[in-house]
Amino acid sequence: MRNWSLGALFLALIFSPHLLEARHQTCKPSGKVKGKKPPPDYCNEEDDICCIKGKYYTTYKCSPRVSAATKAYLYITGFEKGGDGYKPSKCEHKYYSDDTPVVSLPTGWYSGGRRCLDNITISGNGRSVEAMVVDECDSSKGCDADSDYLPPCSNNVIGASSAVWRALKVPVQDWGELDITWLDA
Repeated sequence: MRNWSLGALFLALIFSPHLLEARHQTCKPSGKVKGKKPPPDYCNEEDDICCIKGKYYTTYKCSPRVSAATKAYLYITGFEKGGDGYKPSKCEHKYYSDDTPVVSLPTGWYSGGRRCLDNITISGNGRSVEAMVVDECDSSKGCDADSDYLPPCSNNVIGASSAVWRALKVPVQDWGELDITWLDA
């Protein structure tokens, strides 16, 4: 019996770092929110992806682990007043010109604001660009007035100004979504 216990302890010690690392690499959903029909003044259903009444949306408080080349999807978003963000950025409570390379990160990567005003390096389309983190794309909630009746963000997306897309030399007609990698600059 004692030999079995020592053997099990030995195996546990050998494999536990790998088990912990694997656990830290996963990011499981934190819940779901039910869509509500947005009031007329909130979400422009022609231009935006608005919550659909009765549909359930997955929420995340985490994002995939950041590595030397973290995979993500880049999407186009506006940071100017009247743009896609609707509200001033979370980091400085101000708007930014779309000619400035700025980004929003999902809740997990935004990390409670710890990346605010830090630069990240985005690589895609065979090029790289540095952009400043100025906002959070909330992946932990959505479909309410605070979220402008928009669904929760995915936990692996980066919203980028048009300046980022131009720096990556993506043709304007292809702006929208792009597979990228990123890392802290």
